[in-house]
Amino acid sequence: MLIASFLIIASIVILYFGAEFSLESSEIIGKKLGLSPLMIGMLLVGFGTSLPEFFVGHIAGVQGAAGIAVGSLVGSNIANMFLILGVSGLLTTMNVSDKGIKKQLIVHFVLGLVLIYVLKQEYLTIFTASPLILICGLYLFLLLDDFKKSGQQMHKEDVKYNPAIVFVKLFGGFGMLYLGGELLVKGGTDLCLALGISEYIVSAIFIAFGTSFPELVTSVMAAKKKKESDLIVGNIIGSNLFNCAFILGSLGIYDIKVSGNYFYEMIAISFGSGFLLLLSLFKKPFNAIGGITFLAGYIAMIYVWIR
Repeated sequence: MLIASFLIIASIVILYFGAEFSLESSEIIGKKLGLSPLMIGMLLVGFGTSLPEFFVGHIAGVQGAAGIAVGSLVGSNIANMFLILGVSGLLTTMNVSDKGIKKQLIVHFVLGLVLIYVLKQEYLTIFTASPLILICGLYLFLLLDDFKKSGQQMHKEDVKYNPAIVFVKLFGGFGMLYLGGELLVKGGTDLCLALGISEYIVSAIFIAFGTSFPELVTSVMAAKKKKESDLIVGNIIGSNLFNCAFILGSLGIYDIKVSGNYFYEMIAISFGSGFLLLLSLFKKPFNAIGGITFLAGYIAMIYVWIR
C-alpha cells in the first residue's frame, strides 16, 4: 500500500511537468505554423493527451480484457467532458460558438450517437467498428479544411525558439504524460485492490480517471494561465474524438466481445455533447453554471458506477 501511494504521488508530479512541456511546446509549434488555438488544442494537444488511452486500450485488447479496453475509453470520455470541462468552467469562461468549434461539436455529438450503435453489438470487429473510423476520418478532414482556410486568414507568428529544444520538450512531455498515466493507473489499481475495491470499480472509475488526468492537468493549467479557451475546448473535443473514434475503432482488429450495459454512459455522453452543441448553436458561453452542471453529472455517474 505504501508503494502504491508513492506511485500515485510520483505520477501526479510527472503529469504536471508533462502537461507543462507539451502545452508550451505545442503552442510554439502551432503559432509558428500559423495554427489557431482551436487547431492546436484539437490536433496537437488533443492527440498527445490521448496517448495513455491508446496504450491502455490496445494493451487490454491484446490481453482480451474487453471490459477494461472499452470501459476505460468510454469512462475517459465522460471524465473529459464532465470532470475536466466542469472544473475548467469554474476557472474561466469558454466560448463555444465560433464556426470552427461548432462544426467539431456537431461531429462530437454524432460520435455519441454512433457509440450507442457500436456498443450494442455483441462483438467489436473491424466491421462493427468501421462507423467510428469514418467519424475519425470526417474529423481529420474538417481539421484539414480549417487549416487550409486559416492559412489564408492567419499569419505565421515570428516566434523565437530553438527547434531541437521545442521538439524534445514536446515528445518528452507526451512521454511523461504516458508514463504518469501508467503509474497513476498502476498505483491506483494496486491501492484499490489492497483496500478490497472490485476490479469493475477500478476499471470504470480509476483507470478512466487516470488516463484522463493528462487532459485535466493540461486544461486546468491552460485555464489558470488564461490561455485562449479554444485550446481547452479543442483539447477535450480532440481527445474524445481520438479516444472513441480512432482508438476504440482501431480495437476492432482484436474481435473482442463487448460485455456490460453502457446505457447510463451513453445517456451521459449524449447529454454532455448535446448540451455543448446547444450552447454553440445559441451562442452562449460555457461558464460556471455549465461547470457546476457538468460536475454534478460526473458525481451522478460515479454514484451509478459504485451502485
